[in-house]
Amino acid sequence: MGLAACGEEKTDHATLANVEAAQIAHAEEAGNIVCARQGSDDFARVCTVDREQADEGLILTVRHPDGAFHRLLVTKDGRGVIAADGAEQAVVTVLGKDSIEVALGGDRYRLPATVRGTTPPTS
Repeated sequence: MGLAACGEEKTDHATLANVEAAQIAHAEEAGNIVCARQGSDDFARVCTVDREQADEGLILTVRHPDGAFHRLLVTKDGRGVIAADGAEQAVVTVLGKDSIEVALGGDRYRLPATVRGTTPPTS
């Protein structure tokens, strides 16, 4: 999707390999994902994810219960996901070997991912 050209996202390129495979595997699972709205640190498993295969790749539309949403494009170049449209940039943070956090427009989403070449953060 040409909309990803609006800006480059900041990610750890070396550690975000095979995110697309993890997202596709997750697409087969039912259920909500963990998310937090802008200005809140309260994560809850209340967001849903719609998946659509487009010419550009896998598009994830993450929806909040109040109707707000963001569209993410799963990349194949090790970045993880990027904003599929709009001027806002997605910022991806590795949480561990099987998950990432995506911050976009003040909202945050915790998504499954296959992350290689990283040591999980310590608490």
